[in-house]
Amino acid sequence: MNVVALSGGVGGARLLYGLERALPPGELTAIVNTGDDFIHLGLRICPDLDTVMYTLADLGDVERGWGLANESFAAMEMIKRYGGADWFSLGDRDLGTHLLRLEALLAGESLTAITARLCRALSVSATILPMSDGVCPTKIQTESDGTLPFQEWFVRARATPRVKKVRCAKGTATRQVTAALECADLVIISPSNPYVSIDPILSLPGVRARISGKRVVAVSPIVGGAAIKGPLGSMIESLAGVAPSPTAIAHHYGSILRGMVLESGDRCEGLPTLATRTVMRDRNDSVRLGREVLSFAQELS
Repeated sequence: MNVVALSGGVGGARLLYGLERALPPGELTAIVNTGDDFIHLGLRICPDLDTVMYTLADLGDVERGWGLANESFAAMEMIKRYGGADWFSLGDRDLGTHLLRLEALLAGESLTAITARLCRALSVSATILPMSDGVCPTKIQTESDGTLPFQEWFVRARATPRVKKVRCAKGTATRQVTAALECADLVIISPSNPYVSIDPILSLPGVRARISGKRVVAVSPIVGGAAIKGPLGSMIESLAGVAPSPTAIAHHYGSILRGMVLESGDRCEGLPTLATRTVMRDRNDSVRLGREVLSFAQELS
């Protein structure tokens, strides 16, 4: 069975960890958002790609959700001492990833090829695909601070300016992405922020059309009326004008969904659902949820 998962960073990476371990080798492909990518200190930073890669390699910091476990930040301390931009923190070992990526990009290698090479070096068995090899920056139009690049809004401004609109840049899906979607028997939308993690993928020409009619299951990022992590709850209220709920998530994705996995006690109108524990606090939770999502999806007509 060919399983394709659309993913952002932390929540998506945790689900991917479980899916990878629940599936035979070679059956999982992750298409990862690159709308969060940006240039920082001269380096191409790919936060979602790296979070997914580190998580699947069992190297990620589980508690923090991003970066490498047991990381040090001596380089950032020196940057701060020089008066440099230290608002986006990069670990010392993490810098190795960014330096090698930059070297390869400058040599003309595609982001897809670089990601595959890094994943092989870290013994990641799943196929991890950036949604695009081009630059597709997501912009956040706010009520108080104008339009901000995503990381300026999310990290530097701590996602506090109220959101009026999310602007997904026009880009092109790679041939590897389109091929994976065409061959997919099941598409899973991870519990990532729909507006800033999944919409950038779905907005690429041909992506939504290629998954239309396939078995598509979403895992709700809303639990008990609140976002599991991040600013999604307030974004639903400001962008959709409704309270955060799995139903709001289902309405956002529309007719492409065949079913939804949600937290026990939550409800979603109009779709077959699986109610279970969706909050992944550790690796065991990820594996359990991955198996349950796959089982539920296979039962859908």
